[in-house]
Amino acid sequence: MFSRILTRKSTKDCSGQTDKLKKALQEADAVVIGAGSGLSTSAGFTYSGERFSAYFSDFAAKYAFQDMYSGGFYPYKTFEEYWAYWSRYIWINRYQDAPKPVYEDLLRLVKDKDCFVLTTNVDHCFQKAGFDKKRLFYTQGDYGLFQCSGPCCQETYENEEMVRRMVESQGFEIGADHRLTCPENGTLKMSVPEKLVPYCPHCGRPMSMNLRCDDTFVEDEGWHQASDRYSEFLRRHRNVKTMFLDLGTGMNTPVIIKFPFWRMTAEWPDAMYAGINLGEAYAPDAIQAKAVCINEDIGSVLKEL
Repeated sequence: MFSRILTRKSTKDCSGQTDKLKKALQEADAVVIGAGSGLSTSAGFTYSGERFSAYFSDFAAKYAFQDMYSGGFYPYKTFEEYWAYWSRYIWINRYQDAPKPVYEDLLRLVKDKDCFVLTTNVDHCFQKAGFDKKRLFYTQGDYGLFQCSGPCCQETYENEEMVRRMVESQGFEIGADHRLTCPENGTLKMSVPEKLVPYCPHCGRPMSMNLRCDDTFVEDEGWHQASDRYSEFLRRHRNVKTMFLDLGTGMNTPVIIKFPFWRMTAEWPDAMYAGINLGEAYAPDAIQAKAVCINEDIGSVLKEL
């Protein structure tokens, strides 16, 4: 519907839009949060630069990639090296807290509202910040879960202890705050022992991350329960004042959050759409009268609110 309609970025005064959003949130009976990667980026979960260099300088020197995403797709020759890379990746992006309290600020903003979260993020930041797990649907998976690479079944497996052992086997020390510390000599192993490579307990295939990247993605029982709770939340709030709050989503997967939010804003009698995303906040002309778009850093806007 909306992919063929002209959209435009907001050029209105940001302070005025922030005041409009604050008033709309105060008046809303329900808030549906749609969160994309821009929200975690605002919270400091960046995948290049200083964070990449701090934990992956040895891999960067060996393979010449300059960000975590590139390293994640590299065709490592052994599972031992593959899991050395991915265990670091999972640990710092799932089990460490985000550098900035953006998710905590968001929770304070909506804690007194009837609220549900739909997110494509896989870093668990909502739950770590204190959001109710039963009001959260993470559609694209979770860094904290493994699955069979086949898959032979629709099951997922908590991976914290397995990942911890992999990370420590490379020479890292893990603090009480889950922060990683390099050994004093700065030398890390770039492989894990063969015995730590995870395999499916049912069929013996190698494990993989529970991330939606192809048709092998496992939608386990918890995924379906969350999906049903989200559908029921929407059904119950169709005719009340509902704010669709779009935080940091782009056009990589707009059919999951952005397009449905626009459609429901247009169709629901008392719905309003708000988009906050640095340089990417916009809405279709069809819902401009019911929309607030703020092209600023999400964390900064949340602090103002």
